[in-house]
Amino acid sequence: MADSPTTAFEWVGGEARVRELVDRFYDLMDLEPAYARLRAAHGDSLDSARDKLFWFLCGWLGGPDHYISRFGHPRLRARHMPFRIGIAERDEWLACMAQAMQETGVDPALQARLAESFAGTADWMRNVGA
Repeated sequence: MADSPTTAFEWVGGEARVRELVDRFYDLMDLEPAYARLRAAHGDSLDSARDKLFWFLCGWLGGPDHYISRFGHPRLRARHMPFRIGIAERDEWLACMAQAMQETGVDPALQARLAESFAGTADWMRNVGA
């Protein structure tokens, strides 16, 4: 029997699979009208956001701390304060990530765990009531 992964980073499949997930997440923003509000918040180019989310997720999932080595503590709420994040933005982000996880073949049990964690963080990031 194979060893079980010790981190979500290993479970998802390492850096290549995190990059695939992040790329699909941002591709969906460009492709799906349901994520238009989320896409509009990111400006003209998604390149910087792709890299930052990839670096962040690697460490957050238990892999290399690429984000921290470049920028220090993530300070997620402070870094997102300039952007309007209400219920609609939170829900679009969560739906887009859920679709990306499903389409990239993240293990369903891991999807459920990550979705729960993402939901808590996304709700905490809200800076407007609606």
